[in-house]
Amino acid sequence: MAHERPVEPAGPRIRLDQPRVRRPKLLPEYDPEAFGRLSERIARFIGTGRFLVWMTAVIIVWVLWNVSAPGALRFDEYPFIFLTLALSLQASYAAPLILLAQNRQADRDRVTQEQDRKQNERSIADTEYLTREIAALRMGLGEVATRDWIRSELAALVRELDERGGPPGHGSDEADR
Repeated sequence: MAHERPVEPAGPRIRLDQPRVRRPKLLPEYDPEAFGRLSERIARFIGTGRFLVWMTAVIIVWVLWNVSAPGALRFDEYPFIFLTLALSLQASYAAPLILLAQNRQADRDRVTQEQDRKQNERSIADTEYLTREIAALRMGLGEVATRDWIRSELAALVRELDERGGPPGHGSDEADR
């Protein structure tokens, strides 16, 4: 009888010693950090006076063109539906971009606040350590004989000797001869 082979499943065999083949994703991939930086730049521009001046100028030109231009050249008649649509579209994109930029700024502020808090804790610990060291030095200096204290002790001894009449055994010069 012939040697029979096991039946292999149709399709590629799964191997655990090799990485899987990446499947194509339906959504496009993007760098969130780059997107965040772009959104901050846009939000920063939208918040400037330059943007307001340009937007006001565009709207004024738009309205004047569509009111005073010959009928065949007008592209948005009086109720200015297309202008309203364009401004709504701009607002619908600006709001999430501004919120994204604010969230990123809040994250940076939170990190900075945490770093400041840790630095303050280190400063407080250093101050407490130095305070203890100064107190220990003051206590140690209280036990050390200072120059003024030694002088006052010597002056007291000299006064005491003068009151007794001099050092013992030195009452007169004749005892020394």
